Amino acid sequence: MSPRAPRRRIPVRLRRDPVSWHRQEPTWRDASPRLIDAALKRARARPVGNWYVLGPSSAVRTDAAYGTTVGGAEIVAWRGADGALVAGPGACPHLGAALAQAPVRCGTLVCPWHGLALNGAPFAGWAPHPAHDDGVLAWVRLDDQGGEAPLDAPAVPPRPPAADSLSAVYTGTGTCEPEDVVANRLDPWHGAWFHPYSFVDLTVLDDGAESDVLRVRVSFKLARRAVVPVTAEFTAPGPRTVVMHITEGEGEGSVVETHATPLGPGRDGRPRTRVTEAVIATSHRPGFALARTAAPLLRPLVRRAAGRLWRDDLAYAERRWELRSTGRFPG
Repeated sequence: MSPRAPRRRIPVRLRRDPVSWHRQEPTWRDASPRLIDAALKRARARPVGNWYVLGPSSAVRTDAAYGTTVGGAEIVAWRGADGALVAGPGACPHLGAALAQAPVRCGTLVCPWHGLALNGAPFAGWAPHPAHDDGVLAWVRLDDQGGEAPLDAPAVPPRPPAADSLSAVYTGTGTCEPEDVVANRLDPWHGAWFHPYSFVDLTVLDDGAESDVLRVRVSFKLARRAVVPVTAEFTAPGPRTVVMHITEGEGEGSVVETHATPLGPGRDGRPRTRVTEAVIATSHRPGFALARTAAPLLRPLVRRAAGRLWRDDLAYAERRWELRSTGRFPG
């Protein structure tokens, strides 16, 4: 939006003639499988220095361990005495106890089986992994899994300043692989069809074939006629990440980051992937400062809204994986 353009006092607009779901313009011709696959291949070719998202920064506490898996490898994370993020293998080097169950005392992880204490330094074959906390998300670097030239820190997408924004993080798990999650996000054409409760009047302004940026005009639906129109851009800076920037309209400058972390196979042998979606919202409106003070009340609402969308989008990703794994995927 041009800095000279007048800003509407009320961002909500009324649609004059709401179009019924079944009467909206079909998008299947534009949502070319080859176009989506080409964007996915470009994303998969971009190195990220072996960094994986563990989860929300807030999930890693000072009094207890945070445990997960990445590619089938157990990972444990906690806060050191100085509050810094620490991460390493999730099995105790003594007899293999699950360190995800360990308490943390004064920055030291204490194994619940025999009391072996780890302060984040190498000990008896146990060695920490490089870890990074960007203030919203916690990351771990796994060079054995990534197989790339390592980077000192993950390439965190540009975000609005923390002092001027409100962040919330949703997490969910699906039976699929990261590429299925990324493919979902690189298909904006499904928005108004698959999520009619949230999106209407979606138009893809640039399909990304030349620019590598998907540009979309869409309206967030508040009621049958009340909507909030925005323009957004989607980019895929790596094989497991898609970023949406709102470039025009209400919330201009806000960012939604979707990160897909491979967890490894479940007990049924099928792959599991965790979706970690960070919403970093900002606004130029004076009232947004008041909204930021109510962040503890607003974050659950943001997570709930993201969870409703991902209930459907994970079904999309899971269906895509099922078709791929059985050789029935079109194309």
